[in-house]
Amino acid sequence: MSYVLIKEGTYRNNPVQNTVFPVVKEFTEGAKGTYITVDASKIIAGRDTIRINVASKDDAVFVEADAFEAQQGAKVATAEVARKKGEREYTAEEDEQRMNEIEERFEILNEMTGALKSGDIRAMIVSGPPGVGKSYGVTQTLEEQSIFEDIGGKRRKFEVVKGAMTALGLYAKLYEYSDKGSVVVFDDCDSVLMDDLALNILKAALDSGKKRKIFWNADSAKLRNEGIPNNFEFKGTACFITNIKFENIKSKRLQDHLEALQSRCHYLDLTLDTMRDKYLRIRQIARTGTLWGSEYGFSKEEEQEILDFMYENRNKLREMSLRMALKIADLKKISEKWRMLAESTCMRRV
Repeated sequence: MSYVLIKEGTYRNNPVQNTVFPVVKEFTEGAKGTYITVDASKIIAGRDTIRINVASKDDAVFVEADAFEAQQGAKVATAEVARKKGEREYTAEEDEQRMNEIEERFEILNEMTGALKSGDIRAMIVSGPPGVGKSYGVTQTLEEQSIFEDIGGKRRKFEVVKGAMTALGLYAKLYEYSDKGSVVVFDDCDSVLMDDLALNILKAALDSGKKRKIFWNADSAKLRNEGIPNNFEFKGTACFITNIKFENIKSKRLQDHLEALQSRCHYLDLTLDTMRDKYLRIRQIARTGTLWGSEYGFSKEEEQEILDFMYENRNKLREMSLRMALKIADLKKISEKWRMLAESTCMRRV
């Protein structure tokens, strides 16, 4: 029996990469292009003979039986590790479906951000783990919709504010972007949620009422020096991006505040709750070609090496994120010993 290594192909529009199959029938030219018929019974649950489409015959290599046996041994070993850790194995179809769901969730984020810029919605909270591209998508959408402001040489009517922020700083920033058509995005400003005064100001800004009046009922030299009044009407729109999943907060005091925030505006949970979800988000971005791009000049096989390395070491990496994928790519770019470097710099000591 002969075997074929599919370097790059598709089965029912699902990607097939670096996988060895027994050959049932060699290359055939069909209405939808070139395909090869293989035995997938040991690779895809519930499937026997399938047709894998390839863009070119160069995307497949005929190999010895040893390669197939080695692949099966690796799959059995991986399944055994997963079983011992209580992890469920997922099929390629299930992974593809989940990646599509994740992609749709981020498309919703982009659409909602566009509605913020147009003023069709007034406030939004976005929750998701760090390093999955929350702020990138929001910023990119706002930049695309501000192109005419750039062409006209006007001051951009949006800003992404990052880092720790006091209640007074929050009040001043909201005043700066209080005009209609302005958008202020608070990214990684979770310290605001730990301050009652800042929380009350944020609740006023995110309120769904027709008029959003915000007050600072205390004397402040900062406000006087900057010509900021002690109250103003907030006519802009606001987005608060957080790593905190509101449903997981145990503090009753904070829970009440967060529920009040949720009731005042749109709350989008990106639902990336597991290690698998975060890994599939990385795969989803990688397949678009925008994760590493021309800057790294990796082949598809090299990109897959990074993805495989991250999956194999998913429980050792300091975090599963797009940032980590870029860190590992940097190491691969500079050294053939990138795996050893990544083990030293990107993994926790067990």
